[in-house]
Formats: sequence, C-alpha cells, structure tokens
Amino acid sequence: MNNKKEIIRWLLVTAAFFTLVLILWNTYTFFQMYKEEERIKMNIWAETTNTLYNAKLSDTSLGLSLLILTENKTIPIVQTTEKDSILSFINVDERIVNNPKKAQDYLKKLKSQNTPMEVKIGDEIQYLYYGNSSLLTKLKYYPISLVLVFLFFSVLIFNFYRSHRSAMQNKLWTGMAKETAHQIGTPLSSLLGWIEIMKLENVDEQITSEIHKDVARLQTIADRFSKIGSKPQLSPYDIVEETRKTFEYLSPRNSKQIEYTINLPDYPIMIPLNKELHSWTIENLIKNAIDAMKGIGKLDILIQDNNKTVNIFITDTGSGIPKKLHSKIFEPGYTTKKRGWGLGLSLTKRIVEQFQSGKIKVYHSEVGKGTTFCLTYKKQKSR
Repeated sequence: MNNKKEIIRWLLVTAAFFTLVLILWNTYTFFQMYKEEERIKMNIWAETTNTLYNAKLSDTSLGLSLLILTENKTIPIVQTTEKDSILSFINVDERIVNNPKKAQDYLKKLKSQNTPMEVKIGDEIQYLYYGNSSLLTKLKYYPISLVLVFLFFSVLIFNFYRSHRSAMQNKLWTGMAKETAHQIGTPLSSLLGWIEIMKLENVDEQITSEIHKDVARLQTIADRFSKIGSKPQLSPYDIVEETRKTFEYLSPRNSKQIEYTINLPDYPIMIPLNKELHSWTIENLIKNAIDAMKGIGKLDILIQDNNKTVNIFITDTGSGIPKKLHSKIFEPGYTTKKRGWGLGLSLTKRIVEQFQSGKIKVYHSEVGKGTTFCLTYKKQKSR
C-alpha cells in the first residue's frame, strides 16, 4: 500500500515537472516568434524612415509611411549617426532623454538587445537601435516567475507532506507510550500488594519505605507516559514542595561524590502546574547536571520568590556550555554524549514553555567551571 502511494506521489511530481517544462518551452517559443515579429516591424519602420527622408517634397503618396511611423507606441528606438551621436528618441522615458549619461547607458543596453537597423539618408548612414517592447519584456521574465511559483508550491507541498508524516509518527509514538503506561500499571499494582505483605511480616520499615518510594516513582513515570499526546491539566500546586520532593527522591539515588545544596523558601508558593511534568523537568535538569559533572562536583538548587514570578536556579560545576550553543542545546537530537538521544533538554523546554507557560534558559555558563539553568513561572493570581 505504501509503495503504491509512493509511486503515485512520484508520478504526480514527474507530471508536474514535465508540465512546467512544456509551459517554459512554449513560452520560449512564443518569445522568439514575437521577437522575430518585432524585428520585421522594425525593418518596415526603417524602410519607411528611409523612404520619408529621401522623398521629394512634391510627393503626395506618403500617408501610409507616416501612418507606419506614428503607429509605433511600444518599441523604444534611438536613432544615431555612424559615430554613435544620438539624433532622436522614440518611446523612451524623458528622464533618460534629458540626461546625456543615462542616454548613453541606455544606448549600450539597446545595442546588447538587438542588431541595429541601417538607414541611408542621402550619403550618410544612420542606425536605429531598438529595444524589446513592454510585452516582450514581460514574456522574458514570465518563465522566472513561473519557476518561482513552482518552487514555492513545491516547498509548500513538501512541508505539508513532512508535517503530515511527522504527525503520523507522533501519533504512533503516542499510542506506544500510552500502551506502555497501561502495561506497566499491572505489575506496579502487584508490587504495591507485595509491599503491604512485607509490612505485615515486619520487614525492616526503612527497606519497605524505600521500595514504596521507588514504586511510587514508577507510577509517576507511567503517568507521564499516559499523558503523552494529551493536553496536561494545570492546577495550583506549591512549587516549593513539588521541587523538594523530586530533589529528595533523586539525591540519595545518584553519585555519592556530588555535594548537594538546596535553598528553598519556608513558605508555599502556588503556581499553575502539572506536578508530574514539573517533576520530570527538575529530574531532567538534575540528571543533565550530574552528567555534565561526570558524577563528581557540586549541585545547587535555589528557588527565588519575586513579585509576580518565581525562578528556579539549578547550578552545577560541570564542563560548561559555550555561548554559541546556549540555544542549540534545546534543539531535539542535539547531544554531546556518546550515548544519548538529545531529547532531555528539548523535552524540558517543551514542558516548561508550551505546557506550563513558563520560560527556561541558560542563565550563566562558563566553559570548565559550570552552568546555571533558570526556570521562570508566573505565580498563581490571588482571588
């Protein structure tokens, strides 16, 4: 089925290409025919001019010749001597006629367009240099316009096709993510049951507590997957507490050679959030910082309460990011790791800015010394 669609698509592209070539060829042929017709007209015009200049004053049969000369309203003509001294202009802009330099430049232009007509006035030879009429000039640029229109629509169709294909792939990944979340849900429920049994059998409370935290974390991850493709619901949550919970879960489960510090206000700050996605954001930034430090260094989290906004600063002592890459690191697929898909920071940016109406940026970074990321959210409006 896909091969059939591919063949049809290429047949349509080929047909469009040949149609364009046919139109261009016909336009070129018509251009050449019309150009030849104009040359014939100019031959007649030159002969008529020659007849008038050499006619006797008593000749009364010059009406047709005068009519031919006055009928030319479109073809620009410059009449010159053998030494290129300009004698007269016909159908030429007054600004050119009144400016000697422009007149000479215009004469050079006409010389490049067509071979001049020779007129014999007595013993003197004069030349009629003529240019293309306005219609011929339009025909000359018509193929260029046609090609540009064709390219425009080609790019438009290509982008539409690519967007459609990307949407289909996203739909597939969304379905897989939701199915994965559904499949994970069953064993998680069983694990929760086993934890309860372990509590009844008086297993060390610290062990069951940590296992319960890990299972709860898996439930959170499954919930994240189940929400992929759906518009997240935002509710007022205490960003201080939600950030603390994620930090307290991750810090003991990562490298022991990292020195953690966290500075949070001792009061709640209500922000419109999806708590699962916010947890994902903090987790991505913390893991990114740990990778940048290669498991050794200092990591600091600071929440700054402002008048209408709240900032979350996450600072590491890792390798740092060059300034020219401050925007590029948020692009999907960009990574400096040997193993990685380059999705962490791009996903974080999407969660923060598209789903939660916040902002994320590299607040400060110095190569070899570390990086500070800054998240900014608007505070919940008080009623």
